[in-house]
Formats: sequence, structure tokens, C-alpha cells
Amino acid sequence: MKTIFGPIHSRRFGVSLGIDLSPSHKQCNFDCLYCELAPAATVETQSQTPTVEEIITDLKAALREHNNIDEITLTANGEPTLYPHLKELISEIDKIKENKETLILTNSAALVDREVFMTLLALDQVKLSLDAVTTDIFKKIDRPHEGIDISRLVEAVVEFSEMYRGKLFIEILFVRGLNDTKEEIVKLNEVLHRLKALRIDIGTIDRPPAYPVEGISYGELVAIAQQFDASLPINIASRGHAEFSQSSYTEDEIINTLDKRPLTPEDVEILFDEESKKRLLRLIEEKKIEMIERAKLEFYVPVENMQRKRKK
Repeated sequence: MKTIFGPIHSRRFGVSLGIDLSPSHKQCNFDCLYCELAPAATVETQSQTPTVEEIITDLKAALREHNNIDEITLTANGEPTLYPHLKELISEIDKIKENKETLILTNSAALVDREVFMTLLALDQVKLSLDAVTTDIFKKIDRPHEGIDISRLVEAVVEFSEMYRGKLFIEILFVRGLNDTKEEIVKLNEVLHRLKALRIDIGTIDRPPAYPVEGISYGELVAIAQQFDASLPINIASRGHAEFSQSSYTEDEIINTLDKRPLTPEDVEILFDEESKKRLLRLIEEKKIEMIERAKLEFYVPVENMQRKRKK
């Protein structure tokens, strides 16, 4: 079984080699509506697994060929935390990774298992999915295995964010008519305020989904971003269908907009008309707007905004 893929060039996470911990078939404790993999019955444990020795042998060969990478990413045709030898594997990767960082992409559900919880603390980077926080919407979108309770999952995520010393990312994927309601966003906002995350990525469906559901538009993602508290490190991750009419912003509107929600250069390219982009450049030259870096992404923010934060 081939366990290594890539390198993958990601705007959010740099250049990585992926490790597929379920290369034979989909093995997951969720059967998400939006999954790019075919529908499959949920499982609690993996039935077919590559050995740690197989993975490390494959990884060593890949690192010899592709040494110029940023991360070694643990993922799967399904959920990587179901891999039964995860603790041993991370330990073996640490011995050979040199200056590269380990990253896992997980749906968060296994954090209620204390052994998995403690194992993930050893990673350099962790990306946790949290699509919904109310029981009915969570069950509709993520279709979890029997016995997975969203309230326990949320508390585990909160505790993990408090104990974890690496780079923590949260990802929310919005599905039209389900978790994009004002009520669910208010609930998500309350939970996100309890988390110590480096970045919160919000996105939508950009690949053919397993079930007949729809994503939302880039414009709707922008509107949702504005509904979250301005103190949260929100990043709009999906721009694949950015059919959004450009708007005109005065200098004051640019400053006020960026004060509420920092924007990336890609956001500005989509949202601002040409005259507004010129005004932004003028504000940068006048040192009223500056660029900051947050977890490999660049954002425009008002200088006064940063000065206020530094005083706190």
C-alpha cells in the first residue's frame, strides 16, 4: 500500500508531504455530506492499517526525493486519529523530520479519547474541524458514528486548545441551509471565543460532494465572516467560486472594514474595485494600513488597530 503522497502546495499550510493512514479504503467515524470521498458506513476503529515500519520506509524515501518541504501531514481516506499506532508513528517521524513540522487534519471527534488527546499534544500543528455545535445540525452535516456527542466533543476541543502548545487551527465548512443560519453562527461564535486558536478557516464545498448538497457563495462567506466577533482570527479559505461584485470603498470605509475584519490580498482583489485598491495603496504609503503575517497568511490591518492590541 502506498502511504505517501505529494508534495502538496497549500496556501494555508505551505508545502507538505501527506501520509495516508488508510490507503486501502475509506475508514471514518463521520460520513459527512460534503466529503469528496464516496459515502461509506461509519466505523469506530480501522480494520486495515499499514504498519509503522511501512509508513516510515515510504516517508524516508519521499524525504530523500523531496527535502524542501514545510510539513509532514497526517491524514487519511477517512479519519487519521483512528489509526491504532498513532503515538508510535509520531515518535518515529520526530526522529527523522529534522526541521520539518508535523501536522494532523482531524475531525476532532477522537479527542474525547484521552489517549488520542494526549497523543495529539505531541504534534507541531493540529487542524480541528468544527462544522456545527448544536446536536441536530452536527448530526445532519457530519453524520457521526453512533455515540459521538457534540457537547462532549466541544468540551474536548476547548480543553485541548488550553493545553496544546503548538499551532492550532480550526476549520468550519459551511453547507447551504444547514450551518449557515444566524442561530448556528451565534452558537459557533460563543464556542470559538473559548478556544485558543492561531487561525479559524471558514470555507465551503469546492469539490464534488458525497451527497446532493450545495456550498455557499464567496459573498455569503464574507457576510458570515462579518457576523463573527472581530477579535476572532477568521480567515476566508474558499475562493474557488468568487463571483462577487467589486465595491467602492472610501478611505474611512477601508479602515473601518479592516478594523472589523482583516483581509488578505486575495480578499482585496475580489472585493475592492480599482479605485478602492488605489486608496488602499495610498493608506499603506501613509502608514495607516500595514501588513501582518498570521500563520503563513498575510492580512491588511489598520495601524491603530495593532497599536491598541499592543497596549492591552
